[in-house]
Amino acid sequence: MAIPPAPETLARLKAAVGPQGWSDDPERLAPKLTEWRDAWRGSTPLLMLPASTAEVAAVVGICAATGTAITPQGGNTGLVGGQTPQGEVLLSLDRMRAVRSVDAGEDVLVVEAGATLAAAQAAAAAVDRLFPLSLASDGSATVGGAIATNAGGIAVLRYGTMRALVLGIEAVLPDGSVFEGLKRLRKDNTGYDLKQLLIGAEGTLGVVTAAALRLFPVMRSRAVAVVGVPDPAAALGLLTLARTLSGGMVEAFELMGRLGVALAVKHANAREPLESAYPWYVLIEIAAPEAGAAEGFLQRILEAGLQGGLVLDAAVAQNQSQAHALWAVREHQSAGQKPEGAAWKHDIAVPVGAVPDFIVAATEAAEASAPGARVVAFGHMGDGNIHFDVLPPVGGDPAAHTAAYPAASRRIHDIALALGGTISAEHGLGVLKTTEALRYKPGAEVAAMRAIRQALDPGRIMNPRVLF
Repeated sequence: MAIPPAPETLARLKAAVGPQGWSDDPERLAPKLTEWRDAWRGSTPLLMLPASTAEVAAVVGICAATGTAITPQGGNTGLVGGQTPQGEVLLSLDRMRAVRSVDAGEDVLVVEAGATLAAAQAAAAAVDRLFPLSLASDGSATVGGAIATNAGGIAVLRYGTMRALVLGIEAVLPDGSVFEGLKRLRKDNTGYDLKQLLIGAEGTLGVVTAAALRLFPVMRSRAVAVVGVPDPAAALGLLTLARTLSGGMVEAFELMGRLGVALAVKHANAREPLESAYPWYVLIEIAAPEAGAAEGFLQRILEAGLQGGLVLDAAVAQNQSQAHALWAVREHQSAGQKPEGAAWKHDIAVPVGAVPDFIVAATEAAEASAPGARVVAFGHMGDGNIHFDVLPPVGGDPAAHTAAYPAASRRIHDIALALGGTISAEHGLGVLKTTEALRYKPGAEVAAMRAIRQALDPGRIMNPRVLF
């Protein structure tokens, strides 16, 4: 728990942003102090709501001078507790949502960090361009939060994570100075790329206030199908086939187990995607620049998959409504689990070719750790990111399931690392995994990260409970 700021510090902070730039109203603060799964609850003496980069700099400068800790928060959609303050001043860019510029000729969008991903997508669409980062929480997740966590989403296979989508960043550093790195360059070989330090830093090295983002041409045709497959190995074979036959036009390739699909249907109003039930499912989306091209690519992929024994059954969306219904099955995987009791959550990534081996080994480890436990494995198979969740047995003791989590989780993480993977693919470390990450990170890497942080934030005021 952070040391409460002195009254005079709070007064200086309030004066720096004016009466509209702060709040200590419990009702205003409440939704920012609890995340959606209700796993983290926090407290703060003051919510800061600056309206400009200059005001952010003033707030951070005061906190630096007084040793006051800050927790930056984007859309409060994080799942590892990194955005939930525990007595720190809470800094939100809710009032900094402007689209500063959009240039279709250069394929660049400059937007303030408080804008939602949906707003960035809409600004791109207004000039017939695509901003490809998309999450289930597009309407609330912010550009700044996505940068701070190096978010990925459903189209990483084709467009990469946020690191690949950011050309430049404007940010306030921990001493209150402004990093004016809002460049639109595709090449800049003049030393350290400081923006990359800020991407994925979870607010520990500064507060991102604006970003220049890469845009892409709009794909004129899209085709979506859900496919029944016998096992993850067959799904991997289908992925290879899809990438080869489409010439790289696979936009998304999502894996789902039968239990996850059944729970999404049971609890989250999703519809059964196929007439019969299958052990595993893949959701494929193909996007192509020419009208009608995506449908042709998808048809060839499914025909080849059937001939090769990789595909058991398939349903192709005939319109946008059907495509949304198929995507809903994937997007409601987490919501479908929620009524089933507290799950062991894992955000794993392994090399794409190791996904089947990971699922087999991790499932064996989970079932050995908690007999009767139910595994829900799903996620972005195209980039190797699997959400490996373990539900308690039907009618089992929830407390016993929770108690078994630490040891079982370590076994699962050990399997991921042995396969060349990581314990956090897209959610970050936050409070949940910071300590555990020390077990897996090489000593030289931890030392380098600590040295960078010490150089930029010697008082450790920025999100002090997160990272090393």
